[in-house]
Amino acid sequence: MESVISEHIEITPGVCSGKPRIAGHRIRVQDIAIWHERLGFSPDEIVSQYPSITLADVYAALAYYHDHLEEIRQQILEDEEFAKQLQAQTHSLLLQKLGNRDVRED
Repeated sequence: MESVISEHIEITPGVCSGKPRIAGHRIRVQDIAIWHERLGFSPDEIVSQYPSITLADVYAALAYYHDHLEEIRQQILEDEEFAKQLQAQTHSLLLQKLGNRDVRED
């Protein structure tokens, strides 16, 4: 089975931070996992949104995800933490124009 998955999934240092991705694309395995598990997209729906990948690519990504569950989930958590840190450090120009009023609490 690994040889079939390797036709669809690749890891290249310097591309997508070296994270597993659909071969020839910048769509990461973790992206497919999030779209499928968190957003509830079926494999067919994912392909309809990204027609440059195949249904086999999506299923290979899901198989890879389940074979490397803890590793991929850790990568997702790390990316979410990084996004939160960036958000906390980034000041909104809109908020500054509104007089620094924190509209996120409204």
